[in-house]
Amino acid sequence: MKKHTYSKGYFLIQMLVFAGIAVIVISGLITFANTNMKAGRIGILREQAFQAAEAGIEYYRWHLAHAKTDYTDGTGSSTPSVHNFYDKSGDLLGTFTLTITPPLLGSTLVTIRSVGVSALDSSAKRTIIAKFAIPSFAKFAVVGNSDLRIGEDTEVFGPLHSNGGIHFDGIAHNVVTSALSTYNDPDHTGAVEFGVHTHKNIPPASGVDDNFRPLEAPPSSLTPRADVFIAGRQFPVPAVDFTGITANLSQMKTDAQAAGKYLSSSGRQGYKIIFKTNDTFDVYKVTNLISPAGSCTNSASQTGWGTWMPNSTTFVGNYPNPANGIVFVEDNAWVEGQINTARVTVAAARFPDNPSTRPSITVNNNLLYTNYNGLDVLSLVSQGDINVGMQGLTTLRIDAALMAQNGRVGRYYYGSGCSPYNTRTSLTLYGMIGSATRYGFAYTDGTGYQTRTIVYDPNLLYAPPPSFPLTSDQYQVISWQEVENN
Repeated sequence: MKKHTYSKGYFLIQMLVFAGIAVIVISGLITFANTNMKAGRIGILREQAFQAAEAGIEYYRWHLAHAKTDYTDGTGSSTPSVHNFYDKSGDLLGTFTLTITPPLLGSTLVTIRSVGVSALDSSAKRTIIAKFAIPSFAKFAVVGNSDLRIGEDTEVFGPLHSNGGIHFDGIAHNVVTSALSTYNDPDHTGAVEFGVHTHKNIPPASGVDDNFRPLEAPPSSLTPRADVFIAGRQFPVPAVDFTGITANLSQMKTDAQAAGKYLSSSGRQGYKIIFKTNDTFDVYKVTNLISPAGSCTNSASQTGWGTWMPNSTTFVGNYPNPANGIVFVEDNAWVEGQINTARVTVAAARFPDNPSTRPSITVNNNLLYTNYNGLDVLSLVSQGDINVGMQGLTTLRIDAALMAQNGRVGRYYYGSGCSPYNTRTSLTLYGMIGSATRYGFAYTDGTGYQTRTIVYDPNLLYAPPPSFPLTSDQYQVISWQEVENN
């Protein structure tokens, strides 16, 4: 058998190779462990920074609950404020720096930017931006304080709610809610139906059946009816408070007298206001109204019925849009025109409040925005009704949030004796409707506006019109997000 021999140094070479491999492996393990330790430490630091930033948001939410209009963290200065952040044992974990962006004119939307920093490493930062707002009636496309009926030719884009029941035969692109689980629909006889129900026939059938609908009433199970309620329907839900609007109107009068535009009683029919795109508005005194023709009568026996059309006016003056955005009229008001980068509320009320003397606001000609990105916001708030007059434009557009505290938003009934004004072509509303009593611009006999389109202005949710009535007195979280540090 052949005998193997090895040269000197052979085993040394092997040992060096294995030792090198061992060194590389051990070095890798040490590097891996060190990287993990650093990552763990960074994770802890980032978590501390995040908790500090979140604490800043929660702190200012608490602060606003106790000081609703303090947007300076009690300092009276817009300079960012810095607070220490401790754990339950009193150990310092970090700091949070708050930058507060106050609401736009008349809005309640507050933006809070909180930057959290770890006490162990100032380079570990996390930033959270949150928006808080007190909800207003402007969060609805339509909101009512009594039973509502929405006709077949009505299309609603936005949330719809009533404290009463809702008979809905149009198309709803957002959720429809009622404070009632069931109610007795006044438009037909029979048993009670669901708080939100429809009389629209189930496809492929078309049209509307105005009789009692057993499938839309207990004990039947609620069906989705996505052909009508695209986003669904909910009931019962909490009611909204219409009575509190009285306090809003009273405060609007005070604010208008202090820093807005206040128009006292005209001594005649009221005032006509025409908004202009140069941030001003013209005011006219309405001296008398157009009288209805002899055959045009109040056949429906409606309270406050009339043409609501100015016949003659007297120029009062041209005024700049108010600094606080409030125009208060202690009389009837007619409003039209166009705004451009303006935020204005027109309110009409008389005090002390008397049901027999509550004024109304009427829109007979187009009332328009120039910008539809939130730069233009207009609201009409009436102690009584908000009308479209007998001779209102046959194709009418209203860009505004409409709120009738005690009356209704709509058009009076003008029968065949009022021809050709008994029928109008189309009405488009971009904004929202708030109506204490049943609203409507058309009647079941085909009179009124043949097509009604209500488009909710989404900008109202975050930035409602100046001093627009609120539905609550508490701030709610509108949005919350973490952002990258700059």
